[in-house]
Amino acid sequence: QVQLVESGGGLVQAGGSLRLSCAASGVAFGIYTFGWYRQAPGKQRELVASVSRDDISHYADTVKGRFTISRDNAKATVYLQMNSLKPEDTAVYYCRLVGSGHWGQGTQVTVSS
Repeated sequence: QVQLVESGGGLVQAGGSLRLSCAASGVAFGIYTFGWYRQAPGKQRELVASVSRDDISHYADTVKGRFTISRDNAKATVYLQMNSLKPEDTAVYYCRLVGSGHWGQGTQVTVSS
């Protein structure tokens, strides 16, 4: 049974930083691509960043240069380092096993101005 558990969200002032973690279990972690998505109130869920099994990463234009996705295969964990946060980054952030229907429960990130 695949489980994805996010942590690390919270309230931060604009310009601050947070690091999100997504711990995976029940899956051969090292062979899959993982993604971080977010959904703000009244908006559609969008892809923020993804990292492949070969450690190739992709980012949405809105977060390039500010966010960094990484993975630790030994810990079966994916991270999202978020720097220079803006109020428009406020959303629930979700981890996903890309190409599957497996999502985490989400973690709230709120950036105050």
